[in-house]
Amino acid sequence: MYSSALTATSGQTTAYGSRLFVYEVVGLSQNTNNDSIDYPIRRSGSVFITVPYGRMNQEMRRITRMGGRIVSIKPLDAETPLKPTSNGSSTAEVAKPQQSNKTEEKRKPMTQAKTKIPSNIYKPKAPYIGKCIENYPLVAEGGSGIVQHITFDISGGDLHYLEGQSLAIIPPGTDEKGKPQKSRLYSIASTRHGDKVDDKTISLCVRQLEYEHPETKETVYGVCSTYLCNLEVGADVAMWGPVGKEMLLPDEEDANIIMLATGTGIAPFRSFLWRMFFENNPEYKFKGNSWLIFGVPYTANVLYKDQLEEIQTKYPDNFELTYAVSREQKNSEGGRMYIQHRVAEQAEKLWTMLQDPKTHLYMCGLKGMESGLEEGLSAFASKQGVEWPDFVKQLKKEHRWHVEVY
Repeated sequence: MYSSALTATSGQTTAYGSRLFVYEVVGLSQNTNNDSIDYPIRRSGSVFITVPYGRMNQEMRRITRMGGRIVSIKPLDAETPLKPTSNGSSTAEVAKPQQSNKTEEKRKPMTQAKTKIPSNIYKPKAPYIGKCIENYPLVAEGGSGIVQHITFDISGGDLHYLEGQSLAIIPPGTDEKGKPQKSRLYSIASTRHGDKVDDKTISLCVRQLEYEHPETKETVYGVCSTYLCNLEVGADVAMWGPVGKEMLLPDEEDANIIMLATGTGIAPFRSFLWRMFFENNPEYKFKGNSWLIFGVPYTANVLYKDQLEEIQTKYPDNFELTYAVSREQKNSEGGRMYIQHRVAEQAEKLWTMLQDPKTHLYMCGLKGMESGLEEGLSAFASKQGVEWPDFVKQLKKEHRWHVEVY
């Protein structure tokens, strides 16, 4: 995502990776639109600005507002310039390189740069006000509970994020003590480019919290989740963030990703899978293997079911999908089927994958998932002469163990 730290002054750029492009701009002039930027504006000559792929449209509009004109665009560290189209969009065509009599040298592929992690761009005391543009149910007929997919327009500010991060929502009103409502964190369900792939939206997957009061026995509904699930299109919502580094998707395109989810714990994994298989972005081409083990009470509660099964059908060599439907499926002992039972069934395969240093394991959902995984894999680990706690400690040391439970 874009950061002011990625800009470069005249004539020089710093190598941030193959996903960045360098704009050569002329005609910029100092005005109220650019007083706050952190690189100098020259009255004449060229300014070179480094731009991530996902921010190309926005940067073009910003340059236009500042009175500038883009002379050329080229990938960072590349010799072949790109020609901006006449309508000012980010669509660019590669100029054909001149023919050379020399045999073309083979270049080593450039590895991806370490992505800069955005954090608390907006804060609780100065939140961003996003606008709800979409709110639709995810639970099919016959399922339990209310779960909504909610999308916000964030095009009016600089709120950007990465897959695996969370967004804080500030519900309106006051609590029983008359104080402003506290923020609630929700895992982001969209990729860094948003569901529209235009860097203008952010989406959440929200279940309405509902429980019985231990004393009064009355049904209690969660304040923020109820607010969000009943949100009308066009409503303004106070939000801040993003936050979180624990659940980030690796930059490496050949990483192997094991995902264990229950309920709305699917949210970060939706962002992973959409980035891997639906976006078709030139900046990221997934080449590894991914496996989702998804625990739900009923088949009707399989969130994003059609899209998940579409990925399974289209990319059988790169994606495996396993359900644990507790109220409909039985485990080997005749009881309800939970994630730990699926893990036990697939223990050898999971264990083999985890021996690969490119494999990352993620868990998101209800508390107890870690103990469930241990229940499913510790016996197999022991047969290999490995103590499960020691193995987990090693995975954490290698930054391949990612857990977010609630």
